[in-house]
Amino acid sequence: MKTQRPERGQSLVEFSISLVVILFLLAGAMEFGLALFQYIQLRDAAQEGAVYGSICPIESKIVARVRAHSTSPVNLSVTSGPDAVNVIVQGREGTSNTSKQISAVKVGDGVYVEVSYNHKVFMPFATLFTGGSNTITIRASVTNTVINNDKTKASCQ
Repeated sequence: MKTQRPERGQSLVEFSISLVVILFLLAGAMEFGLALFQYIQLRDAAQEGAVYGSICPIESKIVARVRAHSTSPVNLSVTSGPDAVNVIVQGREGTSNTSKQISAVKVGDGVYVEVSYNHKVFMPFATLFTGGSNTITIRASVTNTVINNDKTKASCQ
C-alpha cells in the first residue's frame, strides 16, 4: 500500500504565483491603454492646430488653439513643470520638409504642428523596459497645407 503525501496549500501557492503574473500583465495593459489615449489626444490637438494654421498661419494663434483643445487626460494648457505640454509650430517649404518661419509661409506651403508630453509610467518594474526612466515621451505631429495667407481676414480674428 502506497501512502499519499498531503498536498494542502499547493493550489494556494500556484494561485499566488500566477496572480502576480496576471496583475503585472493587467498593469501593462492599463499603462498601454492610457498612453494610447494620451497619444490620440495629442494627435487630435496637433490636427486642430494644423487645420487652423492652414487658414490662419499665425504661430501664437495656432499654439493657443492647440492648448485650448482639451484638458483631459492631459491638460494641454500646462506650459512648465513636469506636466508641461510642448507645442512646436513651423512652416514647411512647399511639399518638402525644409523648415521656415511660420510668418513666411504662403499658399501651398505646409504648416507643421508637433505636440509632445512626458507620460509618467505607473507600472511596477517599468524601468526595465524604458531604459531606466519612469517617463515616456509621447509625440504627435501633423502637417497641413496653407490654403489662406491673408492674416487680416475674419478667419484670423
